[in-house]
Amino acid sequence: MSRVMLITGASRGIGAATARLAARQGYALCLNYHQREDAANQVLEQIRAAGVSAITVKADVADEDQVLAMFDVIDREFGHLDVLVNNAGMLEQQMRLEKMDAARWTRVLGANVIGSFLCAREAIKRMSTKNGGRGGSIINLSSIAARLGAPGEYIDYAAAKGAIDSMTLGLAKEVAGEGIRVNGVRPGVIHTDIHASGGEPDRIERVKASVPMGRGGQAEEIAEAILWLASEQASYTTGALLDVSGGR
Repeated sequence: MSRVMLITGASRGIGAATARLAARQGYALCLNYHQREDAANQVLEQIRAAGVSAITVKADVADEDQVLAMFDVIDREFGHLDVLVNNAGMLEQQMRLEKMDAARWTRVLGANVIGSFLCAREAIKRMSTKNGGRGGSIINLSSIAARLGAPGEYIDYAAAKGAIDSMTLGLAKEVAGEGIRVNGVRPGVIHTDIHASGGEPDRIERVKASVPMGRGGQAEEIAEAILWLASEQASYTTGALLDVSGGR
């Protein structure tokens, strides 16, 4: 029986790279997306061409009803879940905190924090040996911004990822005795189109001098870290926050 992985925000960037690598490793996949149906279907076609069982599910992870419906689909299609990759997230236009409004914080915390909480909750209900499950692994996507603070750019995003770090640490301890490992990956500046969402598509060129390795990372490099944490090679690793940031 194939191991089943749910990847939220799987239509682009790190999520898509993780899906392609997971497919090569033999996972059956549920690819979540919110708006980019064409991109999600393109990833789906690539995976199915490799002979892997995969589906796409549209859901806004910040919406509880949509998350519940997504997990109902997983139950019907696969019958179990082994790995959750909480990758879905977003940021908004770069600005100083004094110019932000509360609605922006609600959107950013909803996508980055509430979504990860809801998906983790539903995954635990299915994975926990306490609930009759067979264990599993949860990997939360944080950001090096949680440690650096993102001043003048996205303090709200950095704060959201700080919340992800805290949730990862607490949840890892909470479910360690139930067969579930919970870890986080904190990417640095990565070549994805999330920077365009912040209004600076070429941001990596501006900040790469602050990266000791002197370059931005690739989505595939983050995917490798995620798949390691999901694997049996990381069987004694839980509550870890793995920086994949070129030394930044």
